[in-house]
Amino acid sequence: MTDVAADLIPTRRAPLEDTARQFAERCAEHAGDHDLSGDFIAGNYKAMKSTGLVAAGVPTELGGGGASVRDLCEMLRIIGGACGSSALALSMHTHQVAIPAWRWHHQAAARPLVEPLLRRVAAENIVLLSSGGSDWIGGSGTAEKVDGGYKIKARKVFSSGAPVGDILMTSAICDEGGERTVLHFGAPMTAEEVTVLDTWNTLGMRGTGSHDIMIDGLFVPDDKIPLRRTAGEWHPGFQLIATMAFPLIYATYLGIAESAREIAVGIAGMKPVSHRRQSTAGRMDTALAATRMGHEHMIAAAERNAPSEQSVNDVMIGRRLVEENAILTVELAMELAGGAGFYRKTGLERRFRDIQAARYHPLQKEAQSEYAGAMALGQPVGRIF
Repeated sequence: MTDVAADLIPTRRAPLEDTARQFAERCAEHAGDHDLSGDFIAGNYKAMKSTGLVAAGVPTELGGGGASVRDLCEMLRIIGGACGSSALALSMHTHQVAIPAWRWHHQAAARPLVEPLLRRVAAENIVLLSSGGSDWIGGSGTAEKVDGGYKIKARKVFSSGAPVGDILMTSAICDEGGERTVLHFGAPMTAEEVTVLDTWNTLGMRGTGSHDIMIDGLFVPDDKIPLRRTAGEWHPGFQLIATMAFPLIYATYLGIAESAREIAVGIAGMKPVSHRRQSTAGRMDTALAATRMGHEHMIAAAERNAPSEQSVNDVMIGRRLVEENAILTVELAMELAGGAGFYRKTGLERRFRDIQAARYHPLQKEAQSEYAGAMALGQPVGRIF
């Protein structure tokens, strides 16, 4: 399998948008091949590292690119238009960088805790994996208390980038005094107790390598657990995660929707104009505009730098708007393109399948509606997830 060229000219000092466009042009050449075979985009990670994309969100003072959340969203939007798998996988690493970077900038007391990890990302180009989708507020896996720490047993699903990850940012549940407590920690992917299972065979996003990860008896010392929280309840740490992570993740889907629109317009331009075709194109562009507005709403909530119940609500309302309208945009792009969109060579059917993944990140529709309704009516939201 051919990937993005390993000798892609490093552009660490170039504007992030230019670097993202250069990367996107190269990985677009092989996105269809990865989709067809289901092969992981391993070679693309080499280019992500060589061009500074992996360290883009690390503060410049710590050796990284110093990109803002808005800049990182633009990076992922551009890449998403070319290769959804590359953008989604990178978004999972990027949000795990953006969260400690936010703490470094805004929480002075947290600097000693997060700075070593951020410096490693910048200096070593380590890749962080997320198990957030499989854990979320409820948590998963078990942590057994032993002398000096905990023994972890868990199976984490949807861990994008698993084949090349260095640290899995994850959690497990222990019973402390009759209360279910979630322990957060980083699991080294090189540990013999950590195994990547070959499970990723899916409808779309087929190159992300989002395999299950099995943790069987990993020892985590007490001093390597930076966060403890009650299982099944929103914690301020998760308000930060939700506020920062989802604008980045959903930038991928905006990019996919925009690229589907461009493909469809190009195909439709080769056909006779009709009122019906114009109507379809108009509905498509309206849905795309709603997608962009929803995503801007998410970014604006993150840029307030005030993680809270309200920021979570705003981000999740935007997330719902992006999900529904991005999917609708691509559906209408398929309709506008007609039968040509059914062929793999146009790239539309891949985008149609990839966009479906927008349905599955938290908060999904029912939970988001309940959360927003509780906020509107002044009711507690601590256990709505």
